[in-house]
Amino acid sequence: MKVLVTGASGYLGGRLCHALLSQGYSVRAFVRPTSDLSSLPPPTDDGALELAYGDVTDYPSLLAACSGCHVIFHAAALVEPWIPDPSKFFSVNVEGLKNVLQAVKETRTIEKIIYTSSFFALGSTDGYVADENQIHSEKFFCTEYERSKAVADKIALQAASEGLPIVAVYPGVIYGPGKVTAGNIVARLMIERFSGRLPGYIGYGSDKYSFSHVDDVVVGHIAAMNKGRLGERYLLTGENASFKHVFDIAAILTDTRRPWFNIPLLVIEAYGWASVLFSRITGNLPLISPPTVYVLRHQWAYSCEKARVELDYNPRSLKDGLAEVLPWLKSLGLINY
Repeated sequence: MKVLVTGASGYLGGRLCHALLSQGYSVRAFVRPTSDLSSLPPPTDDGALELAYGDVTDYPSLLAACSGCHVIFHAAALVEPWIPDPSKFFSVNVEGLKNVLQAVKETRTIEKIIYTSSFFALGSTDGYVADENQIHSEKFFCTEYERSKAVADKIALQAASEGLPIVAVYPGVIYGPGKVTAGNIVARLMIERFSGRLPGYIGYGSDKYSFSHVDDVVVGHIAAMNKGRLGERYLLTGENASFKHVFDIAAILTDTRRPWFNIPLLVIEAYGWASVLFSRITGNLPLISPPTVYVLRHQWAYSCEKARVELDYNPRSLKDGLAEVLPWLKSLGLINY
């Protein structure tokens, strides 16, 4: 069975391709001509892995990539808290999904679409733990990325109601070894923490996120292909915790001192505005921006019980996950302890 993976050169997509190949699937990796392919294995002579060049915003290239495939993992997305041109979030995350759905209708060979959404698509959970029944209230959006994923989520749900064979999965904050990208914010913050550039806690620990190890999310994606019910949503989340807790676990695992003070979010927001200004000059995207702080002012806690029951999803603890991430970062020379 041939599987198409969009966003195959990305942090999640690359790990997904490796896992699919190891399980005997033929994989067509859909990548842009300018993509960094270091996370992918080289194409094979037997055709187990082939590259298809194009872009989800370029419909003809996407349609050609779908030819002969039976399953699509639509993992392509623009994942950033802030970019200078926010319209790109919609061209990639919304229009890209629309193109995938149209290609499925035209190809007529696709048996299942596994759509990688995001916990942001469901909205914040201030003071409670949400499940798959939550629909974004659309009362406010912390980031344009969040807005785009919420819009795309409604499109996916509408497509499912019209009979398209779609299963939506919602990872939490994805972390783990692989790539240090915007999508691997935990690794990036650990680098800042151990380099001394982030000497204190971010805020006072009132934030809360659901942390998902990348390999658990990959397993969840493949389980959604094999066991997921069409039209259903599955949260591929994990342990709900604050970034303060992340820093505390990291200190315990590395036998280093915990941060001894808290950095108020107002200070971090001011730093974010300065970073955005600097970004406009240099062209390099900032690690911290004001939308990042808006996210930190809310909670994003979710239950993965449905995925546990229906997909046998079994996420590892944050402590076990960080016990892999920290030595990996050290082996790359990105942190010292």
